[in-house]
Amino acid sequence: MELNSDFSSRVVVHSDQLEWQASPMKGVDRRMLDRIGGEVARATTIVRYAPGSKFSAHTHTGGEEFIVLDGVFQDEHGDFPAGTYVRNPPTSQHTPGSEPGCTIFVKLWQFDMDDRTQFRKTMSDELSAPVNGVATAILHEDAREVVTYSHLDAGATLSSNATGGIEVLIIDGSITTEQDVLNTNDWLRLPEGQTLSAAAGPDGAKVWMKTGHLPYARAPKV
Repeated sequence: MELNSDFSSRVVVHSDQLEWQASPMKGVDRRMLDRIGGEVARATTIVRYAPGSKFSAHTHTGGEEFIVLDGVFQDEHGDFPAGTYVRNPPTSQHTPGSEPGCTIFVKLWQFDMDDRTQFRKTMSDELSAPVNGVATAILHEDAREVVTYSHLDAGATLSSNATGGIEVLIIDGSITTEQDVLNTNDWLRLPEGQTLSAAAGPDGAKVWMKTGHLPYARAPKV
């Protein structure tokens, strides 16, 4: 399966307008944002766990990165409430689920295959002091990518001219770019060579962003 797999093109997905699609596991549904591959895929997805649902134990051969958007995600490593950022690198294992239910934004098979650093962070705890109405946390940085989380006051501007592409998820509030108004759960991917300039709406915005990673986008080798 290929979905939004042309990484030289600009893509906007208003994810709340998508129908939920059933996953192979009962009670776990998803909205696909981009994908290369079948059930084993380089994928960016919003996943919803019904209360009491869970996956069987599995290994993330290509790594897994996710944000808890609402509810509480759970596995044998602990409880992960809304606002938690998690990186489970290649070869990591767990048994994910959620007794109360939750929604996560998850990226699969997008790691450096030699990465073995596993961690969780409460994103808001990492925020710097605001500058011009924007407070930013660097969640992860390596030779391939930079991952950040920002709080924008109403009317504040978030900008990036990073090389290697830009990807943005609106976690709360809204932003306006030259071409689009993006609201909560909307997703934007800009190819190499394009820049981001986004102004927060009247209620401000909370924005997750990844830069530099698109040159490495390819199907999993399994």
